[in-house]
Amino acid sequence: MGRTRGRIGEQAAAQALAARGYRVLVRNVRLGRGEIDLVCEHDGDVVFVEVKARRGVAFGTPAEAVTVRKQRALFALAMRYLGRTGRTDRTCRFDVVEVWLGAGDRPVRVDVLRDAFQG
Repeated sequence: MGRTRGRIGEQAAAQALAARGYRVLVRNVRLGRGEIDLVCEHDGDVVFVEVKARRGVAFGTPAEAVTVRKQRALFALAMRYLGRTGRTDRTCRFDVVEVWLGAGDRPVRVDVLRDAFQG
């Protein structure tokens, strides 16, 4: 995904999450060679959000792009984040936000997949 499309997807995801009662704490957390798209709070949990934007399903759904390998990497990054921020006592979960793009890369649908995978 290109940088511009990635930014469009993350902005659409942040807006959709805020509308659902999430509080975005930080965006694009770089930890070593990896990155967490969004870190939020929702229902008392720290939520690590992976955002995937797609125009179609030629390469699968956006959520299908979050492979087991990617899930393991996100889990490791989340543990580092929790350790660095002193939130190791907090429950956490992993959500995936699918952003479906139309003409001109405009978001036409945003799906929030709560508790999309286990760490």
